[in-house]
This record gives sequence, C-alpha cells and structure tokens, in this order.
Amino acid sequence: MKDDVFTFLVGGKAGEGVKKAANVAAQVFTGRGRHIFQMDDYQSLIKGGHNFSVVSTATRKILSHYLEADLVVALDRQSYDLHLSHRSGDGVIVFNLDTTPEGQGLGVPFTREAKKYKNHELLLGVGAVAVLAAAVGMSREELQKLITAEYPRETESNLAYAAAIYEIVESKISGRFPLRKGERKNPILYGNEAVALGAMAGGLDLYFAYPMTPVSNLLHYLAGRGRELGVITVHPENEIGVANMAIGAAFAGARVMAGSSGGGFALMEEAFSLAGMTEAPVLFNLGSRSGPSTGVPTGTEQGDLNFALYQGHGEFPRLVASPADLEEAFYLTAELLDLVWRFQTPGILLTEKHLSESAMTVELNLEAVKEPEPLLHREGPYRRYLDTPGGVSPLLFPPSPELIKWSSYEHDELGIVTEEAEIIARMHEKRNRKGPAIADYLRGRKTVNAYGSAGPVIFTYGSTTMSVLESLSAGEIEATVVQPVYLEPLPVWELERYRGRPAIVVEQSCGGRFASLLREKAGIEARAVIKKYDGRPFHPRELAARIKEVM
Repeated sequence: MKDDVFTFLVGGKAGEGVKKAANVAAQVFTGRGRHIFQMDDYQSLIKGGHNFSVVSTATRKILSHYLEADLVVALDRQSYDLHLSHRSGDGVIVFNLDTTPEGQGLGVPFTREAKKYKNHELLLGVGAVAVLAAAVGMSREELQKLITAEYPRETESNLAYAAAIYEIVESKISGRFPLRKGERKNPILYGNEAVALGAMAGGLDLYFAYPMTPVSNLLHYLAGRGRELGVITVHPENEIGVANMAIGAAFAGARVMAGSSGGGFALMEEAFSLAGMTEAPVLFNLGSRSGPSTGVPTGTEQGDLNFALYQGHGEFPRLVASPADLEEAFYLTAELLDLVWRFQTPGILLTEKHLSESAMTVELNLEAVKEPEPLLHREGPYRRYLDTPGGVSPLLFPPSPELIKWSSYEHDELGIVTEEAEIIARMHEKRNRKGPAIADYLRGRKTVNAYGSAGPVIFTYGSTTMSVLESLSAGEIEATVVQPVYLEPLPVWELERYRGRPAIVVEQSCGGRFASLLREKAGIEARAVIKKYDGRPFHPRELAARIKEVM
C-alpha cells in the first residue's frame, strides 16, 4: 500500500445498502484518525441496476478515490464482473457465492444468510461492513458497537447477520490490512453539505430549489436542518418558480440562493436575465451533470462552463466561480453571497457531481467567514437605480415611505419604465460599469490557487483540481498546478505570469471549453489538453500516466 493509501470498494444493486456500507467504512477510517475520500457511482434507479462506492483512506489528506482497491466486496454477479479487474495486485475480492458460484477470491453466502431475516435485501450492505471489519482487524465487540451505532433500525437482525458474516471470513482475512492510525479525527462532509454550511455562514436566509441531481441533496440537507441552521427552504412547483421566487425574496431584503442542474437551470435562464436587469443579488448554484438534455443524470462532467459564463440574454455583469474541493466550496459559497450583494448582480457557484456528491474529511474555520455587511441606502434622496461611479446603487426594502421599484423593463434611476435613447444608454453603461469594479475588487482577493513552482504548468479548475493533485502524488510527478477559482471575471492579472511556459490543460469536457477560455481571455495556449467525458471522474493513476505521456 504505497503512501499508506488503502481503498475499499463495495458494489451491488440499488436498495442493498451499498452507499450506507461505504459511509460506515468512512467512519471506521476517520475513527482511526485517517483522512478519507468517498466517491459514489450509481444509476438513476431506486432499486436494481448497479451501484458502487469507493472509499480511499490515508494518514495524509487525500483528494481522490483510487479505483485499484485493496478490498472489493461484490454483492451480486454484475459487481463481480465489473470490479474483479479493480482489485489491486495484492488485493482481495470477496464475492456473493449465491450469485457467483464459480467466482475467484473469497466466496461468502451473503444472500443465503440474509434470507434468515426479514428485509433481507437491505442486510447485504451490513455484510460488506462485517467483511471490512474483519479485514482491518476489528474485534467482534468493536463490530457490534459499530453496527449498533450505524444501523439503529432492526438492530437485532443487523447484529446477528453481521456476526454470521464476520465468523465466515474471520479466519481467512482477519487483520489482512492493518491500518496505521492518523493524528486527528476530522469530520466528513459531502460537497453539497459544505456548500450548505458555507451559505449559512455567509448569512443565507432562504434557499429555493427544485430537486435535480446532483444538487438534490443540498435541498434535502437544508430542509432537514432549517431550524438548526436558521435557513428557510422552499421547494416550488418548478425551476421557473424557483428563480423568480428567489428574486422576489431578494427584493424583500433576504439573502437567497437558488439551485438546479442542466435542464432545470435552463428554465431559470429568463429569470437570470431578470436578476441582471433588476440588479438582484441572487446566488445560483449550477451543479453540472454529464451531457446535454437529461444526459447522464448521475454522471459528472464540466460541459456547462460556457452555459454558466454566457447565461442569460442581454448584457449585464455576473460572477462565476468554481471550487476545487469541499473546504473551498464552504468558503467560496459564503464569499459569493457577499459579492452578489456587494455588487447587486447575479452570481453562479459552478460545481460538478464529483464535488457535490463526493465526501471527504475537512477542516473548516467558521471564524474565517466574516459576517455580511448590510449594504443599504444611507443618505440623500432614494433612487433605486442611481447612476454611480461603480455602478452599484442604493438599496431599500419594503416597507418604506420611499419609492421602491425594481423593473424588468428598461428604466430610469427611479425604476420608472423608459424608452428614451439617452437613458437606455446610460443604464446600460451603469450596469456594465460593475464589471471593472468587480475585477478591481477581486484583485485584492485570492482568485487563483497555485500548487508547486517547478515543471510544466497544468491548468485545471473545479473538482478536477483534486484529481490532478492526487495524480501528481500517485505518479511522483513534479509540476505546477494552476486553478482559477473565478472564471468570470477570469483573473487574467494572475494568469498572465504563466504565458510562454509549457502548458497542459486537464478538464472534463469533450470540446475543451476551459482550454478555449484560457486561450481567448488569458492568451495561454496549451500544448496538450487531457480530457475525460464519460461521466466518471479521472482516476489518479490513469491521469498520472496521461500527464507523463504529454510531458
């Protein structure tokens, strides 16, 4: 196990407790002070099909799952066929003897044992946990405590089944993979949970969303913890309602966020332009999935880059930023909430399924997030769309004796509808003046992350950054990784220093959208673009090999 990395992979049908087994495995590893990265791969099915989860762990911070698993548990025949090749050189595969009687490895009658209890299909994941417990040297007593804590329903059946599976495998794999303990126990978060907590820390009042993978569980998380976090969650009838209600709530003075993906966000496009015209401070969360239309609902990709950058009709400034990992997702969400209010313009937090629905150990500093400043009207006669040097106008909210009018039609400084040429031009210039003002403000903030200082420059963004950094570790490659956090405005003032250096771009799109953006906006020409667009994230060792090829 080079670099202390250990990987556990469990596969089976939807409804067999595959993801739960991986979650429990992650808790086992963090209980030993180790870091984890968990990736869940699943079909858009409630029951059946094929699901698998991978949990990689190390005593250092780990930024990706590894598909070469030390321990594979295949709960059905399809999982066995798909993941037999994912076993590492000295790894072990434990398979369901009832579905794969001729399998290679260690056969266990998972189904036969489970049928002794009610709801037997749900028990198979418990069996995978029992196998892991034996493999890492947990005692029966430790397993019993783990099952009691993690599976509070049907505890008696779960305990009995786990004990039976543990007894079958103990003599064959007990202590096969002793795990070195780490130094501290860090909490585990999923990406959408990090976004939710960052939004809360940034002063979020209301979250509007219609469930659409991969941002659905952000809605569920906030809805389930609304009182605890002080956030009201609203699930309107469709995405059109989501965006328009968010703008309406901002009109009333609430800090709001609206979330969706793909086709759902397409329905929000008209309202996004409404936010541009009304100068509404709304933060949108666009969670990228794979492909156009329905695409692969549970796949990951970065094909929505241009969709985010050029969202909406007409000309108006917007902010677009994409976090590299879960910790950055937390801080960046809070920062964007502040920025959309500071500049009264819509913004987009651009994420991908790989970030939204993956889990990892995190260290968050809540005190690093500043309380949002109230940006209200302070002096002089109130004009909602007052023409100012930076384009940002005063704000008041109802109830007020002043005229508070937000208009979707072109308007004068008071918000009164106009078709006068001079006023139209002046309002265009006023709104677009925010663009340079935003760029000037961001020059004083961290807009680009750079890792390393030698070797070729590898440009990437979003969650692909995690894959790239982990691949450099796996392949022992020396390189400089450059990740723009902000994509609109693109921080050319930070990127121009890399012009002329040998450049590689790594992204998850078929058309090389990010490489085109760097060429058009920053004058950076990549000598090679490494792309992946099959709905799955990069695997560190495969990516390391591809980087070495182009180097």
